[in-house]
Parts: sequence; C-alpha cells; structure tokens
Amino acid sequence: MSIRRMVWGAALAVAAPFGPALAQDVTLTSREGGLVVSGELLGYDGTFLRLLTEHGEVSVDASGVTCDGAACPDPERFVTYLSISGAASAGQALLPPLIETFAARNGFDLAREERGAGLRYTMTGRGSRGVVAVFDLTLSTSAEGFADLLAGDADMNLSDREILPREAALARVAGLGDLTAPGRSRIVALDALVPVVAVGNPLKEISLTDLRDVVGGALQDWSDLGGAEAPVALHLGPSGSGQDVTLFRQLFGGDAPATIATTRHETGADLSAAVAEDPLALGIVPFSALGNAQVVALRGPCGIASEAEIRTLKSEDYPLTTPIFLYSPARRLAPIAQSFLDYAVSPAAQAVVRRTGFVDQFPESVPIAEQGDRFLGAILSAGDGVSLDDLKDMVEAIAGRSRLSISFRFEDGSSRLDAQSRSNVALLAQAASRGVFDGRSLLFAGFSDAQGPASTNRRLAGRRAEAVRAAVVAAADLTGPLSPSFETAAFGEAMPMACDDAAWGRRVNRRVEVWLD
Repeated sequence: MSIRRMVWGAALAVAAPFGPALAQDVTLTSREGGLVVSGELLGYDGTFLRLLTEHGEVSVDASGVTCDGAACPDPERFVTYLSISGAASAGQALLPPLIETFAARNGFDLAREERGAGLRYTMTGRGSRGVVAVFDLTLSTSAEGFADLLAGDADMNLSDREILPREAALARVAGLGDLTAPGRSRIVALDALVPVVAVGNPLKEISLTDLRDVVGGALQDWSDLGGAEAPVALHLGPSGSGQDVTLFRQLFGGDAPATIATTRHETGADLSAAVAEDPLALGIVPFSALGNAQVVALRGPCGIASEAEIRTLKSEDYPLTTPIFLYSPARRLAPIAQSFLDYAVSPAAQAVVRRTGFVDQFPESVPIAEQGDRFLGAILSAGDGVSLDDLKDMVEAIAGRSRLSISFRFEDGSSRLDAQSRSNVALLAQAASRGVFDGRSLLFAGFSDAQGPASTNRRLAGRRAEAVRAAVVAAADLTGPLSPSFETAAFGEAMPMACDDAAWGRRVNRRVEVWLD
C-alpha cells in the first residue's frame, strides 16, 4: 500500500488497493495561469499533489493550482492512508496504544479490524466529516519492514535495530533518500538485551566474553561459569529478528556463528517463561519482556558490572541497549501521518510507552546522593592519570547539580553521535525550547576512556562536550528571556562507568553527561 491514496466517496474510504484511476495523467495550472505541469498523478497528501513528469517527480501545493483530469482528487473527501511495517515484537505492543491515544487526542472515532497477520485502524471525524485516515499495520520483522519500504509497500518501518549499510544503500538507489540521516528515523522507545536465568540460579554476573562463548558454543557447561557440572540450556528469541542481528553484532562483530545450539522462542514472554522454569537455562531476553526470570548483570574484566535498569537504558550506560526506531523515507507525509509521527516521539506519548513495558525517553533527574556507587567506582577505578585533585575538581563542578538520564555517545571510530544520542539532542533541545529548564544551567560534562595520555583524553572529552552543546543549542529555540545557560567541562578518565580493558567498556566510558543545577 502507498501513503498518498485518495477516494472520491465514503464507500471507497477503506478500499485497500491503490486505485487504477490514479495511474492517469492530469494537468495542473497555476491560478495566475503562468505555470502548467502535466504528468501522471502519483499521490495527494491533503496538501501537495505529487506528479511524475517528463522531467522527474515533482510536488505542487494543491491550493495554488487547478487540476484537470479524471484522477484529480476532491480535497473535501480526502482520506490519508498510512502503512506501517516492521518488527512484530515491538509493533504489537507499541503501535496500537499509540494509534488509539493519537485518535482520542484528535477527537477521532476509531475502529479496529484484524486482517490476517495485520491490523487496520480507521479514523472517523465526528459529525459529517466521515473517514479521515486509515492506518494499516503489517508486522513481522525489521528486515521485512525495510523490504516493504524499498518496494513502496510501506510508508514507515518500526524497527528494533538500526538500518544495515546494505539496506541504506538500497534505499538511496530506490530514491528514498539517506535513511541514516537525522530526521529519517525517530526513536519511539528503548529496550535492551538482557541475560537471564531462573530464580535461585547462583549466576549474578557474566562477562560479554563468556556470553559470547555460550552463544557461540565454546562454553557449554555451567561449571565454566562457576556452577555445578551440567549443560547450559541456551534460549534465544526468533531467528532473524532485529534483536538477533544486534546481539550478533555486539558479540561477534557481525553475522551469527555457523551453528547455534539453542531453543528459539517466538516471543520474549515465552522465552522468559521458559527460562524461569528451567534451573539450567540461560536466556537473552528483551528488557520489555523480563517476566519472572532473574536478571544477570554484565561484568567487565576489571570487575565493574552493569545491570539493565530503566536509568541505565535511558543513559545508555548499559551496553546492550536497543532503541526502537520508526523510519520514514525522504518524502512529504500527509498532515495526519506527520502529526502521528510527531506524537509518537512527543512528551505526551512517553506515558503510553511506559505502560507497554518499554522504556520511555522522558529525562529523569538523578541527585548526587543517589550516585554513591558511581563515585566509589570513580575512586577505585580511576587510572594513574587521574589525581585526587582531578576528582575534587569534578566533584566541585557538579556539586549541587543532578545528572539527567540523557547522555551522549559516539559511533565507534567516529565523531558522529550514535542513534540514541542523536535522538537525545532533539529531546533536550525540545525540552529547552518548551521552557523546562528556564532560568537554570546545564553542564555538558565530557568523559573519556583511559587509552592514551590523560591530558589528551581530557582535551578529547572537552571537544566532545562542546560538540554536543553546540548541537543542542543549534536545535533549540532559545529566544525566551529566561532561557537556560549551557556550560561545558572536561573530566577525561575521572569517572569510568565500565572496564577499559574491554571494547564495550571503552565505548561506555566515552560519553558526555548532562548535569542540571
């Protein structure tokens, strides 16, 4: 299905196919008569007409032209059709409540219809307006969602992983634009991959190396993990899912091992339930579907552990955080479709996200008094390049402030912010624009890993903090008289969050935190 379909009568308002009448030429004439454009009508979004002309595809504001031809739409009877494909694991939980609350907020009556493996939501304006929008959901996997985008069978893809390089390349060839660019994806929720065991299992922590060896088959007995001799029963989610792809990228740097001895489950709830009932089971389950299983923290070589919690997912301090993305191509959306996309990532939608079991992105404030473990770790784990005076300087700079759960990290080997951090720039800028921080000060504090000279690391941390500050200021509307001030500081290696002798630990340590007075 395609997004910009229109109907000419109420009886056709929920017609599924893209009507053949659209595959006809029309002629658009400017109301002043100075411009005439002819071509095949590709779509109408309620505002713009999209034509395929001899010079290529063009969009024309319908209010400024007259339209001649059998395919010309009637704006009074226009219906927005929006097709969303993507991951069933996230879509089945997130999309229905988001659509339902969106309809209610806009005063639309809503009808739900199950259509095989998909769902159709029909929104009707109250009074004589009739059908105003039809949202179709086709949920399977993130890979299928990207394939539907490429084929023109979907307008958005709800993905539980980032787009792959080959998918992004195909999207550019297909004329969908750069789907890796800012604005082409929005993060609607946060999730994570979490090792779990049955309650009563003595395993409390596991290293990523041991987790990799369990998944890869090199480690198959509980005695290798400090337990009694018994085979490890590995449980994973559905093969080929987006979270499967993320897991293998994190553990193996890419593709899955040739063979995996595991029990697969179609849903996270089934996986968690199976692990909870088997004392010899070790599973990797989405945070959104932990159920009654016992969480196992991730331990670095130096002994620092990271546990999946709401705050560590929001701050990306937990290394296996997996954002849920909503991808849309470089194409103008119908007003109702754009409004839904904006709503899905708005502050108003965060309570809806929380109720689904996923983690919302609403910033939390964490006082220093609740961060004793972090400061203890800073003192015990700081490298030789960090003096007591350095730690005192850091404490003095953040004294009286609270850390926001928003953090910023960078793609490996790059100065480009990672996907969650790019979303955080928009979130923080929007909050500042709404006056949430009026009259207050935000400190962007740069931290680094301990690879290389401490002085160099501090300079790098400072440059990252300045870059994040500049990105937030550029994205915000700070014209109010009480607009917040934005400061930066660089502390380098002073507060490690994870072990520097592991690649994932170094990535966690290279960050910019935000502290609010």
